[in-house]
Amino acid sequence: MSSRLLQNFKGGRAIVVTRRGGWESTLESTLAKLGVSTEYPEIIDGRAQIEIASLQADRDILFVDGDLEGAVAIEVNPASRLPPVPVIGLVGVEAPSRLKALVNLGATSFLRKPVHGGAVYTSLFMGINQFLLRAEMSERLQGLEERRRGRRAVIRAVILLMQQDGLDEEGAYSQLRRDSMRARQNMELYCEEFLSKRAKPPDTSGRTTGITLQGGNKQAI
Repeated sequence: MSSRLLQNFKGGRAIVVTRRGGWESTLESTLAKLGVSTEYPEIIDGRAQIEIASLQADRDILFVDGDLEGAVAIEVNPASRLPPVPVIGLVGVEAPSRLKALVNLGATSFLRKPVHGGAVYTSLFMGINQFLLRAEMSERLQGLEERRRGRRAVIRAVILLMQQDGLDEEGAYSQLRRDSMRARQNMELYCEEFLSKRAKPPDTSGRTTGITLQGGNKQAI
């Protein structure tokens, strides 16, 4: 990864889900020195009152106390397995079930309770940057998967040009490449639109005419 690591957290907002007990004053004062404000959402019937949809990934950091079972409900992205904003787990009792719950929330860093000021920056640095790196990796993987699926459209478009325009494989591919560059589209998207425009109307039986592949097999376009 070539991404620059975020080192300055000024302007951030920490949303700390915990029951106030005095230890959190160290966290709050240390975050203030780093330019991060702190808010404590109200907890009603064991659930923190947070509008998840209003959180902003470029500003908000969610600190979740692992000792509060079920205090926060977040739907992680099924592709990246990440929550909407960076989550840092506050760890008191190191029970496997509580650590697992924090991991399932998408926590990318942990901070032991009672909090020591010297550990806050490291936890913040790891939590936010791991969140950003994982999000970027997921985006890249999704892009590669989309291109992989798009390659099928390229193959079909090449075959269609060979059949309808009498070009050889290299000539058909080169023409599609030139035309996609002229249209300022990536090859895969251009080929999908090309196939849609050149699609033949259904024959009298109501079936769409297919492309004849090598060996006599047909593939619908």
